[in-house]
Order: sequence, then C-alpha cells, then structure tokens
Amino acid sequence: MSRLLKALPLALAIAALSTFAASCGSSSPAQVRFVHVIEDAGPLDIDVSGANVTTTQEFTDIPFLGVLPNQPGYTSTPSGSDTITGFSTGTTTEVFSDSLNLGSGAQYTLVATGFSLTGTNGSNVALLQISDNIPVPPAGDVEFRVIHASPSGPDGQGGAVDVYIELNPNNGPGPPITISNLPYTQASKYVSFAYNPNNATNPPGFTVYVTAAGSKIPIISEPINPGTAGAVRTLVLTDVQGGTLMSSSFLELNDLN
Repeated sequence: MSRLLKALPLALAIAALSTFAASCGSSSPAQVRFVHVIEDAGPLDIDVSGANVTTTQEFTDIPFLGVLPNQPGYTSTPSGSDTITGFSTGTTTEVFSDSLNLGSGAQYTLVATGFSLTGTNGSNVALLQISDNIPVPPAGDVEFRVIHASPSGPDGQGGAVDVYIELNPNNGPGPPITISNLPYTQASKYVSFAYNPNNATNPPGFTVYVTAAGSKIPIISEPINPGTAGAVRTLVLTDVQGGTLMSSSFLELNDLN
C-alpha cells in the first residue's frame, strides 16, 4: 500500500477533529442584563467564570434597583455553564454564587433577589434566569410581563400575586385578572394591549395594580405609559430596601422601543 493511502485515514481524522473544534469554538455568546434587587445588600460587582471563560468582571458597582448595562442594552457573556458570583463592591466579600447554563445566542434577564443575611444557613439569595424571548407586538399594541422578585411578597413570606393592568381611566382592579397567581421567583408571559396614542387622560396609558392572589386590595397602584405603540416592558416586583415588605412600586425594564 502506498504511503499516501496509509496517511489518508489519519488526514481525514485530523480534518474531522478540526471541523469539530471549529464548531465548538463558534458558539455565539449569550446576552445578559443584570438586575440587583437584594434588599439587604449594598452595591454589587458581578464576576463570571466557567469552562469557556476565565474569571471576568461583567458588571461593577450595581446599586439596589440598578440595571446594567444601560437599557435596553445587553452584555455578551460566554454561553454554556457559567458561575455567576456577586461581591460587595470593591471587596472580596461574596454575597452570592450560582451556576447557570446560558444558551448560545440567547438573551436573559438575571435578577438577584432574596436576603443576603437571613436564617441560620446565611444567605438565601435567589438568582433568577429569565429568558428574554421579546415579542414584536401586533400593530398598534404594547406588551407587558411581570417578574415576581419580592421575597417578602404581599404576606411577608413571598406569597403569590395577582396583577391587573387597566387602561386609563379606570375604577381600580377588576376582572379579568391580567396575570393570575404569579409565584415568587417566576416570570409571567407577555400580555398584549391595544395602545391609544390619543389617550389624553391624566395619567395617560395604563395603571398597574398588584394584589395578593385572590384579593382586590392593591399593594401597588402605579401608572405606566410606554409612550408608543410597539413598546415592550418588563415590570419587576421587589421588596422595600432594608425592610421585609413588598415595595409599593415596580422596577420598569425597557425591552423594546
């Protein structure tokens, strides 16, 4: 057998391995934005480490209710299995650490919530990994979703909530419930509403009411005006900083427009 024929299988194997390595290395990074709502933690620095990345500092000095990068932006992060660690800003004091599997090319909202200094086992911070499959609303509509990130919730124990989104003017929360029985650490689906740019009521737009599940007594009663048809917003329910109560307002994230 000629030396050329003997060498052919080895050459094919090397080519196959090269193709495999190239395909593994060509994974698109994930896109993430980070939201800090740990009510008893100060500003945070966020590090990312994993099999596909040496430790990098993705976000720096995020205050309570802070969102980075600036909206509606995202930061590229290597996809795959990553460890996300939060430190008190400017220190090596760890506030939380969690492992996530981030999909290639996918977008996520990462929400750090809970309490950093609670219970006999220390921190019970929850790092929420919310997939951002942001829709394009039907013509003339806007869309909203809600993330329940209030560890105290309506009952002081992280209970579920009902959310009513009512076109202004309105007489308060009424049927049907827009988002029913949303539990702590969960995100709702996006919900679409017709937006009337000629709505001249004061305030224009909508009012968001949040109640304990099964109740019609608002904990949150807050106007929201996306400003234009085609807008998409995420509303994050949080605790009051330094307390054990659900906040009487929500954190608004700009998903689109």
